Amino acid sequence: MRIIISISSDIGAALASDWLSSGYEVWGTYRNWSAKCEDLRKHGAVLEFCDLIDSNSIQNVLSKFPKYQDWSTLVLAAGDQKPIGLFHEIDFEEWAKSVQSNLLGQLHLLHGFMNVKSEREGKRTVILFAGGGTNNATERYSAYTISKIASIKICELLDFEYQDYKFACLGPGWVESKIHNSTIEAGVRAGKNFEKTKMMRSGSLMNPMRDVIECCNWVIESEKSVVGGRNFSVVHDSWRSSRLYFELQNNSEIYKLRRFGNKLKND
Repeated sequence: MRIIISISSDIGAALASDWLSSGYEVWGTYRNWSAKCEDLRKHGAVLEFCDLIDSNSIQNVLSKFPKYQDWSTLVLAAGDQKPIGLFHEIDFEEWAKSVQSNLLGQLHLLHGFMNVKSEREGKRTVILFAGGGTNNATERYSAYTISKIASIKICELLDFEYQDYKFACLGPGWVESKIHNSTIEAGVRAGKNFEKTKMMRSGSLMNPMRDVIECCNWVIESEKSVVGGRNFSVVHDSWRSSRLYFELQNNSEIYKLRRFGNKLKND
């Protein structure tokens, strides 16, 4: 079984559709029911409502997941860029709810699903999503960005702690998704990202969803020594390359959060 947290998201729904067509059993959570959810259910997916900022809702989901049911892959696909704006101007309660939804609520579910024992051979795969702000300061998106940075590090930490799991984090790039609606709604409060988002959406500049799906499948099929604990960019990393595969096998430090290369010349 493959589990997708936020199967109602555009990435979650695309993954679910691909996996269902390949014959996999898919179980997922949604916050807002949509036509995509209806279609996935018609094709065999099992869907449960979950509000990631409500611990009771999370516990309810975990209680409904059959404890005898084994799973092989878990994808944490939830993402919400709100609230958008300068840190001191936004409501802090809304800021905290964003961190809960983008990070803590998903980890709460991960914690619960890890307690469902596996009887199958091989490692379980857990995929998290990162993205904007990894390599720079994305102004006016502090709650979303800090949650995604934390996702990158928890990926490495848990991959090190659990040898029977394989954790990896993906940055999907600019994919056509409703996550960008919040930037358009924010307008000038989004700063320069408002105009950039309009530009990206108006042309054919978005990263194909198919690439995101194939990168997820690549992570699932790859060895822990290659992808475990690492953060990959779907757009910028040559994950289809055998050369990169070799380099990853032989260098345990690359594609992880590090403070390398920051020394002054005279140090």
